[in-house]
Amino acid sequence: MNDPAMLTMARAVAPTARAVLAAWLAAALAALAGCAVGPDFARPSRPAVTDYVAQPAVLPTAGPTDVGQHLQWGANLDQHWWTAFHSSDLDDTVSRAIAGSPTLDTARATLAQAQQAILIARGGLYPQIDAGASAQRDRARGARGGDAGLATTNLLTVGPTVSYTLDLFGGTRRAIEAQTATADYQRYQLAAAYLTLTGNTVTQALTAASAREQLRAVQDIIALDKRNVELVSIEREVGKAALSDVLAARSQLAADLALSPALAQQLSAADHALAVLVGQTPAQWQAPPFDFSMLTLPADIPIALPSVWLEQRPDIKAAEAQLHAASAAIGVATAQLYPHVTLSAAWTQAAASMGPLFQSSNGLWTVAAALTAPLFHGGALTAQKQAAVDAFDAQLGIYRQTVLQAFGQVADTLRALEHDADELAAQRAALDAAQTSLSLLQESYRVGTASLVDLLFAQRLFAQARLGYAKAKGQRYVDTAQWFAAMGGSAQAWVQESGSR
Repeated sequence: MNDPAMLTMARAVAPTARAVLAAWLAAALAALAGCAVGPDFARPSRPAVTDYVAQPAVLPTAGPTDVGQHLQWGANLDQHWWTAFHSSDLDDTVSRAIAGSPTLDTARATLAQAQQAILIARGGLYPQIDAGASAQRDRARGARGGDAGLATTNLLTVGPTVSYTLDLFGGTRRAIEAQTATADYQRYQLAAAYLTLTGNTVTQALTAASAREQLRAVQDIIALDKRNVELVSIEREVGKAALSDVLAARSQLAADLALSPALAQQLSAADHALAVLVGQTPAQWQAPPFDFSMLTLPADIPIALPSVWLEQRPDIKAAEAQLHAASAAIGVATAQLYPHVTLSAAWTQAAASMGPLFQSSNGLWTVAAALTAPLFHGGALTAQKQAAVDAFDAQLGIYRQTVLQAFGQVADTLRALEHDADELAAQRAALDAAQTSLSLLQESYRVGTASLVDLLFAQRLFAQARLGYAKAKGQRYVDTAQWFAAMGGSAQAWVQESGSR
């Protein structure tokens, strides 16, 4: 600031501006000490339960050949829970999904927007200071008539203005509270998006592995069908089998060959879904060939206590944040029923030309206070407050429903793990029995002591057991992944770690 005129203005304006600012800041502190109308938010009561199901859950054994699982009550959920499957390909795929997901990018940007809205709301707690300048030239008729009576005048003005609305009843503070709760909601939405993304990625990888396992089962069945066709064809050549037997064996082979396309499509859909989840098109990125041979079923299943779990589920925390915002909105609407006081001040240098503009004798100042009290708005302000109360009641119902649905999801998944173990053990026993029976009937048919009908029936039982076992194995993996997602404990930790707060 080297201009002498500007230096003169600064010396003239600065003392007064500092005094005005000090007065306004004092008024701000006084307003902050005032009351805030409307209810103070209190967290809603949670279900007083110590378990997720009526009967204590115990995971049964899955048979002698499959991994046994057991619950770990009170165990902490690993933030990177998918590493429990011990697959580097799965770890890499999940990392790619987290890095490339447009859904997470959208959630991050929405959270950042909500955090900026807090700063905007906080601006209402402070005086609003502006600087203005104007130049005006007027021509007016004086006391004498004619052209000689015309006078031209100039007016130059420059100076700061300050205004402040006292937050006497806490309307601004309640608005800040509402925006803060909204930002909390968006943060929990980001955590929920992360949890959904990682859960879906792991589920699709396990679905692909299950499809490959079932395709392998179909290939085993087709190999048996081909063997039967060869066996019956040999019997036909030596006159021990009729043409109908050959046709029946070929028909069985054709029927089992038809099982492959649907499973191949299921595998393709899972691979394509994985590509989309990692933020690529199916033509750009090919998923690893997930198979159960490259995955390990987690034996230890962490189960958080309900009191801890309620603090971990991002959907429950998001519903609570929305409830908090609705509570603060009641205070905002209530404050509209009370008077508003606005203080304003201005210091202006005014002169007809630039030379004397910054002389102290040309300094003008104004201080004003304005009171606005609502008298009659046709019931709109009262209705606005009641609408906020009703919105809070509605949000409370949404919160309660969210909690109930979350408990239901955990209970369903917990029972699914129990039933998966039972089904897998039963399917394994059925598969062993069907395989033994089929081997005996194949030998019996070869020596002529069993009919083709008996052989085909045994083969059908084996095919059903083989596919049933593959499906049960895959479902157990998928339900295990869904259990980790249902616990929800890693999502908020990731949000904190990634610096999105």
